[in-house]
Formats: sequence, C-alpha cells, structure tokens
Amino acid sequence: MDRMASIEMALRNEQAEMEFYAGHARRSKNPLAQGIFETLAKDEEEHMRRIRGLHEKLLARGEWPHDVPIEVAGTNVKEVLERLAGLPESAQGHDGDDVAALERGREFEGKGTRFYAELAQACGHPMEKKFFEFLSRIEREHLRSIERSLEFFRDPGSWNMERERSGLDGA
Repeated sequence: MDRMASIEMALRNEQAEMEFYAGHARRSKNPLAQGIFETLAKDEEEHMRRIRGLHEKLLARGEWPHDVPIEVAGTNVKEVLERLAGLPESAQGHDGDDVAALERGREFEGKGTRFYAELAQACGHPMEKKFFEFLSRIEREHLRSIERSLEFFRDPGSWNMERERSGLDGA
C-alpha cells in the first residue's frame, strides 16, 4: 500500500474509532466506561486532526512536510482508569454493552498499534517514521487501558487488590 492510501486508511480508522467511542460514552451509565470512552474519543479526534493536516500537506506538496508536528498530544487514559476505578458505582453500574464495546475497542487498538508500527517500518523519512511510531505507542497505551478496564469490570475486587498490593512493596 502506498503512503497516501495508508494515510487515508488511517484517517478513516481514526474517524470510525472516534465515532464509536463517542457513541458509547453517551450510551453508558457507568462512570468508568463513560470516562474511558470519552478519553479515547478525544484522543482519536486529535489523531484524526493531525493525520488530516498531514494528508492535506502531502497532497499539496507531494512530500513529507517539514512544518507538521511529529507528535500528537499524549493520552491520559491510564489516569482516567485509575481515578474512576476508585468510585463504588464504577464496579456496579456497567452492563454487557460496556464490556462488548471495550472488547471491540481492544480489537481497534490492537489493529491500530500494528498498522502504525508497520507504517513506521515502511517509512524512509525519519520524521515520518517517528510520527507513526508515536501513534503506535499511543494506540498500545489505549489497548492496555482497555484491557485493564475489562479486568476491572470482570473482577473489581481482585483488580483493586492488585492495584493496592503494587504499592505495598515500595514500588
């Protein structure tokens, strides 16, 4: 796949993911699920804006632009998970749709991680490579947070014990 087709595919994927997460944030009644979905939607929107800007400049110039920031904003999805998992209503108020949406999100983020890593490997331009490596790392962080959220929903007691135990050894 050529660079433009890859970037156009990335743009479509980010758009679909943003809409998916935003829809589930509106639907969910669980504070943890809402917070995770809202954060993921915001992150995907940021990725989409940056990729769209890159796409427009590539179309206009035909080469990697020197004035496109390499990095996009980081994610705070891990902090959202840690903060909201402490609310008693987070452990009680989720439903099968929240879990199913997180499982679907896990698929999205796994594919995104691999897709951006493959794009980075195919890039010859160092700034381009760094940009896609960064996106791959963000998608991987999303993936880990979704997996941790699923663990929490499946067994909040064990999840909290594990979290509390990690601080007992001084780590």
